[in-house]
Amino acid sequence: MISEEYSKNQIKNDTIQNIILENRRKLSISGVLDVLSFDDQIVILETDLGMLTIKGEDLRINKLSIDTTEVVIEGEINNLSYSEKQDKKTSGSLLGKIFK
Repeated sequence: MISEEYSKNQIKNDTIQNIILENRRKLSISGVLDVLSFDDQIVILETDLGMLTIKGEDLRINKLSIDTTEVVIEGEINNLSYSEKQDKKTSGSLLGKIFK
């Protein structure tokens, strides 16, 4: 269930994100800010609405356009899950944290 506070933040930002899943084989996502990690079993994206994790098998990124904020992933898609957006100050690479 989406909390009321999260809904208010979403409305304030006027963020629209589209996720289109075709036959569990092709996933089109808009509103992608960055690809944080990917391999053939997991793709982690930073989106306007939080971190999006895609799990499956034989995953590959077929289209990546940072200009249009669109990503297309193909493969056998088993799971999509959002997590809260991390604060830029607390997140970052391990080396970045070490050399602060």
